[in-house]
Amino acid sequence: MAVPPTQPARTVTAASAVPTHAPRSFALLDAVLGLLVAVALPLAIVAIPNTISVVAALLPPGVSQIEMIRAHGLALPSMVMTVPLAAVIVRRMRAAPVLMAGLVLLAVADAAGGYADSAPLVGILRGAHGIGAGLLVPATLVAVWERPRILRAVWAGMLATSLLTAQALALWPLDAATSWRVTLQPYPLLTGIALVLAACYLVLWLRSGESAPVLPGPGTAERGRLLMAAVPSIGIALLALGTTFDWSAGMVVLTAVLSVAALLGLASAGALEGAAGRTLAYTMLAVGAVILPTAAQVTYVELGGLGGPGLSGLWPAFVLAGIGALVAAALVNRLDDAVMPKVTAAGLVAVVVGLCSVRFLLPAAEGPVLIAPFVLLAAGAAVALTAALRLSGVGAALFALALFFPAVLVGFLLGSGIQVSRLKEATSSQGLVDGFVSALHLWALFGGGLVVVVIVLCALLARRTAADRSDTASDTASDVALPARDGAGGGGADGEKVRATADASGASSEALSGTLPRISDAGPAPVPAPVEDSPDRTPDRDSEERPVSRSAGERASADREPEEPVAEDPLPGGGAADAGPEEGGTRPPGGPGGVPGGAGGAAGLTGQGPVVPSPMPSPEDTLGDGPGGR
Repeated sequence: MAVPPTQPARTVTAASAVPTHAPRSFALLDAVLGLLVAVALPLAIVAIPNTISVVAALLPPGVSQIEMIRAHGLALPSMVMTVPLAAVIVRRMRAAPVLMAGLVLLAVADAAGGYADSAPLVGILRGAHGIGAGLLVPATLVAVWERPRILRAVWAGMLATSLLTAQALALWPLDAATSWRVTLQPYPLLTGIALVLAACYLVLWLRSGESAPVLPGPGTAERGRLLMAAVPSIGIALLALGTTFDWSAGMVVLTAVLSVAALLGLASAGALEGAAGRTLAYTMLAVGAVILPTAAQVTYVELGGLGGPGLSGLWPAFVLAGIGALVAAALVNRLDDAVMPKVTAAGLVAVVVGLCSVRFLLPAAEGPVLIAPFVLLAAGAAVALTAALRLSGVGAALFALALFFPAVLVGFLLGSGIQVSRLKEATSSQGLVDGFVSALHLWALFGGGLVVVVIVLCALLARRTAADRSDTASDTASDVALPARDGAGGGGADGEKVRATADASGASSEALSGTLPRISDAGPAPVPAPVEDSPDRTPDRDSEERPVSRSAGERASADREPEEPVAEDPLPGGGAADAGPEEGGTRPPGGPGGVPGGAGGAAGLTGQGPVVPSPMPSPEDTLGDGPGGR
């Protein structure tokens, strides 16, 4: 039968509706977002270190150093408590407004830092820094999730680089400081650049309008898990504040160890998306607890006053480590999904090797010695984060991020407890140096042990997931084989249904492979059995928008010729008789649904005999209700 002349026109129209390339504005939006991530993440992470003790000699005589140190340390607890709530907000809203709000709050806190003159005001401003950074990090994560996948790799690489360099970036402006207030506004120029980029991103995002992809909204389970993560975050933040009031070193270490156990338990019980979500939560926890506390201790040990190369000698190692982290994340982004669990484990192993190099290579009098541990730590963390993020959804990523900053705080608690225990017996300058080095080596052992525990947990999860998939496949094969064997032997109704389903599946496979369906020589093809509705079946869009009705000719044909039944659609708007070749059925010429003027054919209009299916699939079928048109 000849193909109706209107069908090629419909095919051309449908094909032209699909964009062949991304708009140029999207490429500009992605470029601006990548630059914004490269600036905003270091700006957020650099707010974490407490550096007021370095300029304690510049404080006014009437200000208590202990109170000022305690107030200056409020940034990280504020960030810990903000991130889970910010994750809920950024999922209910879009990322661009939340990102802009976080940067504005950081800018206001920087500007007000020049007028601080008391510990309470310093505490308020540092708390504002923490809240702004806590809004900024989840917003950047959701923003890159809406864009091409390579931006997630950029986000992971920049997060690893920011963790490694945060302590050095916080100390750099203090080298020749003449006022203690510089600790409250270390990089005002960088904040201004981030604001300009955020404004450009917001304008481009608004111009993209509805053409930009939108993530699905959060479900009830996701909101519940994110809010659940806020409970231990608040508890750990309060404990960290309590440790500043004359807690013993043993109590601080015990608190940190119990907090790590609580976070691991929450990652196991509360993670979204099964094994992939748990792996990401474990990875975030390990990276957060190890990278920044290790880099902070290494930076202090390698300062010029303690015999190291100083900050100027550390920057080549930091630069190479940052480049290595970004390159490693980009390479992981090119790999297949199937290898991501192994890549995650490989990245964590690189972190363990980096901690071992810290244990055996440091302290060092020359900066180049630090290249190996820094590159291993940064690149390993970037690889692990990129691979773990690949297999997870945005909800699982935000839940893992809600555990990330409590882990950073716990790492600082554990490191400070170890330092205090090693420094309390020092009675000379050399004793202090030896105490710092001993604390660093002991911390490297603790951190390496934590990462090894996470690697073991990830391996057990991967093995359990593979076993569950194998069992599920075996059960499915058994369930399918048993009815087919019974039906073939008994020849009953169940056997006929199985055979009819197999025939329909065979026709569907042939149509998808580009071959014509085979016609049996034994007689006419059997009428496919009616397909029952199931929860997994997606209704056809056309059947939802309009009911399918018969033409007058079809009703007349049914009334005049009851002795010659015509196969009817068992399902309105999407049954077997109306399915395209992809769904195992045949479609009358003219279109789906039996509607005159392109749906029903000439036989439906005249009422003369049954409709004869076309032996060749129509071009319209590939754009109709079947899977090929979706």
